[in-house]
This record gives sequence, structure tokens and C-alpha cells, in this order.
Amino acid sequence: MKTTPIYLLLLLLLAACSTTRRIPDGEQLYTGLKHFNVIPPEGEKVPSGVVSAVKEVGNVKPNNPMPFMSPYVRTPFPIGLWVYNNWNDSAKGLKGWLYRKLVREPVLISAVRPQARVEVMKRLMDNNGYFNSSVTYDLLTDKKNPKKARIDYTVHTGEPYLIDSLLLIGDESCNVSCAIDSLAPLDPYLHTGERFSTDSLSVARTRITNKLRNRGYYYFRPEYIEFLADSTIHPGSIALKLSLADGIPPQALRKWYTGDVNVLVLRRSTRNPGTPDTIPYDKGEMVVMRPARLRKGLIPSCITFRKDRAFSVRNMDRTQTRLSRLGIFSAIDMQAYPADTTADCNRLNVDIQCRFDRPMEASAEVNVTSKSNSYLGPGITLGLTNRNLFGGGEQLSVKLTGSYEWQTGRNRSSVFNSYEVGLNAGLAFPRLLAPRFIPRTQRELNWTRINLYASLLNRPHYFKMAQFGAGISYEWRATRNTLHQFTPLKLTYTKLMHTTPEFDSIMNANPAIAESFRSQYIPMLSYTYTLDKFLERSRMNGINFTVTLTEAGNIFSGIYALCGVKGEKKLFGTPFSQFIKGQAQLVYSRRLIAGKDHWLVTRVLIGAAHAYGNSKEVPYSEQFYIGGANSIRAFSVRSLGPGSYRVPKDQVNGYFDQTGTFKLELNAEYRFPIVGILHGALFLDAGNIWLLKNDPLRPGGELKGSTFLRDIALGTGVGLRVDLGMIVIRGDLGYGLHAPYYTGTPHYFNIAFKDAFAFHLAIGYPF
Repeated sequence: MKTTPIYLLLLLLLAACSTTRRIPDGEQLYTGLKHFNVIPPEGEKVPSGVVSAVKEVGNVKPNNPMPFMSPYVRTPFPIGLWVYNNWNDSAKGLKGWLYRKLVREPVLISAVRPQARVEVMKRLMDNNGYFNSSVTYDLLTDKKNPKKARIDYTVHTGEPYLIDSLLLIGDESCNVSCAIDSLAPLDPYLHTGERFSTDSLSVARTRITNKLRNRGYYYFRPEYIEFLADSTIHPGSIALKLSLADGIPPQALRKWYTGDVNVLVLRRSTRNPGTPDTIPYDKGEMVVMRPARLRKGLIPSCITFRKDRAFSVRNMDRTQTRLSRLGIFSAIDMQAYPADTTADCNRLNVDIQCRFDRPMEASAEVNVTSKSNSYLGPGITLGLTNRNLFGGGEQLSVKLTGSYEWQTGRNRSSVFNSYEVGLNAGLAFPRLLAPRFIPRTQRELNWTRINLYASLLNRPHYFKMAQFGAGISYEWRATRNTLHQFTPLKLTYTKLMHTTPEFDSIMNANPAIAESFRSQYIPMLSYTYTLDKFLERSRMNGINFTVTLTEAGNIFSGIYALCGVKGEKKLFGTPFSQFIKGQAQLVYSRRLIAGKDHWLVTRVLIGAAHAYGNSKEVPYSEQFYIGGANSIRAFSVRSLGPGSYRVPKDQVNGYFDQTGTFKLELNAEYRFPIVGILHGALFLDAGNIWLLKNDPLRPGGELKGSTFLRDIALGTGVGLRVDLGMIVIRGDLGYGLHAPYYTGTPHYFNIAFKDAFAFHLAIGYPF
């Protein structure tokens, strides 16, 4: 007998067994919702947040709900209910164990309590200004089985009540009343014409309170503000009046000013607390338990309080943030209290207690890389960081990286193919070692970073390349949402130490690629501007705009020209590169459902690079490439472009050619939660790279208007993400729709199904 009929028979038997046999008389099994109708008056639209909130009240899952479709659809095989109704709950042994694992008690209509939910919905509609709403439900008994029933909810919203007028407190004898009266009209909600909502009123008074606490009213709380709503003055609308609650403590009505800010710095060890060393400074005094490595001015530079100014909670937060970002303390505690106990005291002192953390931190990272050029292998990064080198929060970090790679596929010629080792040393200062005229906010720390690095890449069948570099960069914020990064000098030296005849033949066949691989100095200056902000307080729309401008060799070339040097210019006997490069990226994020993690995220990226003067080609390391986990995910890294160029099938090292000097990329991704930490995504990616000047050995690679649209690769796909908070593990499956190098077919969708898939495993979001 075949197994398929057996499975079909079992399913039929399961379906035939009753799932309501043990339902008591007078009870009904709840099988979900049939409809949930929210009906506004003609021409009116109910805000999505209100609709979601009222539907959430009635969203009760039935037994065996269908994922993503609950509570409207159930799965067809309710095993848990079948076990509950047809097995003996007193069974022992294996059957008893299975019973306990599989059984699901029925969800009854009496447990759902639809009438109680109707009352909750009505109160919710009232709280949102729909005082004339009506909420009803219908119980839909199953025609075949009267012990089963579904529920229909219907909400007729009626016309919403709008705010007609706002009456302020008007008590000029009370300073806090005058402050509230000046702030209330500025609130984005407290305006005539806004729909009445108790939640919005609660948010408004919290906003007002936060502003008061930043103006010196430290002890004021949101519950001290009351709103009186009157719907009888103008029927169909609401007149609002602000008032102060009864019984407010006197200290909450008083404006406070900053007194002394005292600091206690404790050693990491609690067994040996050390000897106190008292150091006075302009805002108070600092006690440091010695021995301790701490620069005298470090902590005072992080304190944003100003003595005798109105006390601000914002300064507490800023000071806490700046001290935390030093990275040298394991715990920071801050307390504000009246300077004395007299009735007319209006000064708040602040005590800050910091405890040192371990200064040294070691890290190890192991990974496996898989590259589009068929190289696969493990890598390791070992790091050591001193987070307080000179006592001023300076961070000295040293990283040693190493990787071994094997070439996979039919063309591999040996088991061991490649290795790469690198050493990177960085020294970061939590301040700008630069002229003070640079505008920067005191809200954040500013950083000066100095880096030295060296690496050696060995491809036994092709080349051995060494790279050395040094650079200094500055990082600061001029406002809360803008970040500036300026690198006045980054000098890189690339040296081809050894090449094989096979590699030489590849380079001889393509002089443009050979030029980008030559030994050279790359003296660069770069600037990056980043704007990252949400456009409204509800965090519905956010933008991230980044633009980077890089130039190389122009300053050196100018100096040589002033000295009368003509022709190719060299630095220490080696030519230096001269080019200009720019890249801009705009990411727009739109929250689709208020308060929910449903996002539509889009990105536009464009970049261009041009070599001139002392260089014929942009260095290989500075050219653009496309494809991979953070780009067009239907294609692997460096497998597209430039333009419609396609590497010949007999050229196994074609990835050398997959770079360009112009890049365009367009991405759209819908991100949504699935369950718990598991999230999903649907995405669409498009773009390519091109050459700004023609290369006869890479036909179709030049940027041309006549072929531009046809040269844009297109792919779509789905993704799964595990969001662990500090880290996101991402897997994306891309499906190619259009590849520009398939020119033999007139159809736009020109990729065979079996060749259209690409899978990428990565850390973090792609953009």
C-alpha cells in the first residue's frame, strides 16, 4: 500500500473527529473574527492610529490561528483541540506525555467577553474625541455546528469633537503659571481645530513639563497640570482650560538655579579605596581617590552645567552622556539636591560619582569570508585597547588581522592559495587637537584620531602587494543631528612586491587595469558631512544624508608646480596618485504604522571619481564596485559592470575588471516584524557602475545616455533578520530580474530562473 493514501486517510479521520464534543451546554467555541468594520461619516477619515487601537481591543486569537492572518483565519487542522476533545486526560505513559504536549483548551465566547470589549472600545473612542460613536457586535453561529461562533464588530465613529478654544491659567502671581501659559500655545497639539484626544493631552503636558524642567522647575511633574474639557459651550466641540492641580509641593512651583557641582572619582577596586585628593575647579570641587590616572581638566570639560544659571535637566543628560562616552568609567551616578534647608533656598547642588573601569580591553573576532572571485577561508582579528592611555580618556588600540583563503571551483590549482595579514594602530583623543574656530556643540564629545596601518596581501599565482598608511582625522558635531569628519592628510603607499607571469599577462592585456595596480603613493584629503534626523516628534519620517568629498595629490602637485617640476611627479622616487572623488547617499525611512516596526526604507547612492594630472587611472582601491550583501543583493560582489561589459568565460580572474569610476544605486526595502526578535523584509535593488572614459578592452563599460537605462541591473528578494538589540544577523535571498550583460535577448527580464538566485549572510542592516 502506498504511503500517500495513508496520510490522506489520517487527515480525513482527523477532520471527521469533533473539536466541540467537550464544550459545555450553553457555551460556544470562538473561531475568530468575521469582520471588523470601522465606519466614519461620509467624507471623513479616521486616523490609522485610532483604527489600530480599537481593532487591537477585539484582536483575540482563536485556537490554531493562521500566522499573519489571525484572528480572521485559522489553520485547517486543530490538533490541540482534537486532542482535548478526543483523548483521555488521565492517560499515562507515552500517550499522557503526548496529551500534555499537544493539548490546547478551547477558547470560548464566554472567555472572549465581546460585550466587555465593546465597552472598552466605546471608552477608547470617547478618549479620542468620538463622543457620538456607537460600537456593536454580532455573534455569528456556525450553521453546521451551533457550538461554534464567530464575531462581527462594527464601529460607527460619528463626527469627532475638535478643540474650539484654549483658556490659559492666567495667574500672573505664580511664576510657573506664567511659564506654562507661554509654553502651551507653542505645543504642536494645543491648537484650535485639533481633534480632542486624552492621549494627545497627556503627551502635551509631558512636553510642557520637560520644557519647564529645563527652565529651572526641576521638581515639577506632568500630573501637576490638569485639563478641563467643556463640551456645553459650543455643542459638538471642546473648550479646553488649563489649570494647576491641588496640593502641589512648594518646591515644584519654585525656579531653581545651579549651585555647586561636586565630583567624586572612585578607584575600580573596592578593597583598596585609595587616598582622597581634593581639586577645586570653577563649578565646585573634585575629589579623586589616588592613585588614579586622570587629567585634571578631563571631567570638568564634560560638565555642561553653568553656575548660577537656571537648572536644566538637559544639562544632567548631556553631562551623563559625555562622561559615559569617555569609556573609562564602569558606573556614573548623578544626584541633584537643595543647597540648604532654608525656606527661601533656590540653589540645587549636584553630586556626581564616577567609578573607574578596567583600562585594558582585549577582543577576538573569528569569521569566514566567501568572495565573488571564488576565494573562501577563515579570518581572525585580535585587538587590544587601552581606554585611558594618558589619563584624559585617550584610546590606544592595536589590531592584528589575518586571513587564509582557498580558491574553490574547477580552476583551483593548489590547496593553499592566499593569505593576508595586517596591523592597525590607532590613537583617539576625546577632543579636537585643532583650531578653536571650528563650530561644534558641547552636547557631544569631539574626537581626533591618528592611525598607522600596514598590510600584506599574497596571491601566490598572481601577486604579492604591501600597503602602508598613516592619517589624522577630526570628528565633531556642530548640531545634534549633524556630524562632520575631516581628514586633512591620509598618506597610503601601495607596493607591488612580486608578480607572476600569469598576472603580468592579464595586466599587459588591459593597460587601464595595470595602471590602477601600479606602485604609488596616495596622499588624500577628505571631508564627510552626515545629517541624521527624524522630521517630527512622532518619528514617522527620518532621513540620513551623507556626502563625502575626497581629493588626492592636488596639494603635492601644486607644490611641485611652484617648484618648476614638470612631467610625472614623484614622492621618494615613486609616483603619487592624483584624482578627485565624490559620493552622496540619501536614505529615507517611513514608518507605515504608527507605533509599529513597519518601515519602508529607500536609498539613493551616487558616486564619481576622475583621475588627471599625475595619474591616468584612479587607484584600484578607490574605484567603485557593486553587488553583494549591502548593495544589489541579487548579484554577488564585483559581478556587475562596468556598464554592459561581461568578463569572458575563459577569464577566471575577471573580477579585476569589475570596477568603475561612476556608480548609481537605488534601493527600496519594506521591513516588518514576524515574531519576537525575528523580522522580515521585501526588497528591490537597482544600479550599476560605469567608466567615465572609454576603455576599448571593456566594451560597453562607458557611461552613455543611449544605453543608460538598459545598463541598470534590477533584482528583488526576501530577507530574514534576527534582531538581538546590539547586533542584527541578516540573511537575504535575492532574485535577479535584469542583467545588463545579457544583450542577446530582446526581453527585459533576461536571467534564467536557475541562474537568478543569490544568498547573502551579513551583520547589520544594508542601509
